Amino acid sequence: MLVLTLGAAAVGFALLVISLMTGSVLWAWGCIAVCVVGAVLLLAGALMGRKTPPEQ
Repeated sequence: MLVLTLGAAAVGFALLVISLMTGSVLWAWGCIAVCVVGAVLLLAGALMGRKTPPEQ
């Protein structure tokens, strides 16, 4: 799950750079959407990691 979150962060950063270079708002909205997906993945991974019982 963490790898997907890092991938989403990389894609979001690339979209941010593209939006700054082109001046297009559409690319910026894409960056925001990808960052929201990454935040949801990060939250889901953290919650799933809490539910697993500790190994003894």
